[in-house]
Amino acid sequence: MQQQLEQFLAYLTVERGLTGNTIAAYRTDLDQFVTFIVERNAGSWSSVSRDDLLAFLLFLKEKRYATSTIARRTAAIKSFFEYLQGQHIIATNPTENLDSPKVDRFLPKAITVAQVDELLELPLTTSGPEGLRDKAMLEVLYATGMRVSELVALDVQDVDLNSHQIRCLGKANKERSLPIAGSPSTALEEYLDMARGQISRNGGDPALFLNHRGKRLTRQGFWLILKGYAERLGLSDLTPHTLRHSFATHMLNRGRDLREVQELLGHASISTTQIYTQVSNDRSVKYDQAAQRPKIADAAEVEFSA
Repeated sequence: MQQQLEQFLAYLTVERGLTGNTIAAYRTDLDQFVTFIVERNAGSWSSVSRDDLLAFLLFLKEKRYATSTIARRTAAIKSFFEYLQGQHIIATNPTENLDSPKVDRFLPKAITVAQVDELLELPLTTSGPEGLRDKAMLEVLYATGMRVSELVALDVQDVDLNSHQIRCLGKANKERSLPIAGSPSTALEEYLDMARGQISRNGGDPALFLNHRGKRLTRQGFWLILKGYAERLGLSDLTPHTLRHSFATHMLNRGRDLREVQELLGHASISTTQIYTQVSNDRSVKYDQAAQRPKIADAAEVEFSA
């Protein structure tokens, strides 16, 4: 049974091009399911019944797993059995008509435009090349709305300062080109010209953003950097994804089209992007053409619903 699971994970990697983090999540969900099924004396996948599946979901509820976690486990199991049926490993699919628990959709958090401006200025108070690096990273992250995993995966060759574009490889290896005109482009140019060479030890790493050892910065490394700045601003719950949420909210507040925001975020479905329309209910934001980011009207702080 474990062999079929490994084949499924390989299929997700090779055929569907899912990211390493997504594959790891599938493995965690399905490993727990396999352990549970084996303990119920299931000898093969074809012997797994609907009662086994319901027993597993009841087990998760009794263990007080979050509804979102149970829903994710259910989705992973459904995908796995669809794969088994498609490979003719099982004749019938026991997950057919198996309902997933409903998950409440919480509105994403967004910080205000004023708080974004404060955050983007903080790296300038940091001496050394790391300050210019941090400034460029934060500017790019907020200006493009890209995921932190996409940010740290960028290479120097992905940046085109002449056309003010940056190439980003998203989920399922889908590539998109994002605008970085204005302040983000300036910050990147200063980082590349004056800081990256000092951080790089041997100059051999193609990564755009480097850590103090001259190697590609990791997601965890970026999170620690952001956490340090967030604490200085008193924003204890600020995460990299908060900037992505803020980007989308502020874009819609400027009257940008929902489809355009969907394309910039790299969402496969517009329904994912539509949640930001509930957050974006304040249109009193002006646009600073020079900085290429929103600017508060009449110095009033614009608040956004969490």
